[in-house]
Amino acid sequence: MADTTADLVHGNASDVSAGVALGALNHGFLLASAKDFNSDIDVLNYALTLEYLEAEFYRQGNKAGLLKGTEKQYLMQIGADEASHVATVTATIQKLGGTPVGAPAVDFGGAFDSRKSYLTTSHIFENKGVGAYLGAAGFIKNKMILQAAAGIFGVEARHAAVVGNLLGLKAEGGVYMGAFETPIAKNDVLKAVAPFLVDPAKVVAAITL
Repeated sequence: MADTTADLVHGNASDVSAGVALGALNHGFLLASAKDFNSDIDVLNYALTLEYLEAEFYRQGNKAGLLKGTEKQYLMQIGADEASHVATVTATIQKLGGTPVGAPAVDFGGAFDSRKSYLTTSHIFENKGVGAYLGAAGFIKNKMILQAAAGIFGVEARHAAVVGNLLGLKAEGGVYMGAFETPIAKNDVLKAVAPFLVDPAKVVAAITL
């Protein structure tokens, strides 16, 4: 199993503003297209890239000391979950004979300026993660991998609901997104997270056919 992303992800890009980043993440999304993935390893490397991003986000956010009490407890556990996802997806790619993509260099701009900005960015990340897994699920050929991905999908949705509740959001459309989740296309997910990547083109090239 791989180490946690505390030792894997690094970066500094001070020109990324929180406003730009949050605006990008809030764009609308479409269904994935058939050309997005050629194999299960392609899907897993895509998932791994997003898990790297999330795990490092929580590592930095929890280190910033913005939360107390129950909020701190929840976000610490969410961070541990995301680090576990990194290790699990990495190990799965290796067992399939593939090569895991490297962790991207990242910077989260002003996401850690306050409690609210941290929780708000977390809520958006988790919901986009849910959509990303759902958008890619139809391209997974191995049923065991599909089942494992569904397990992560469910955890990401629960994370989003917990953070939505901490933010005091309304039930439908806030704590949860409605009767059905919306799949998100790979290219749209990558565009959404680009503001947090030091070298977006390099990341896209690593996981794009």
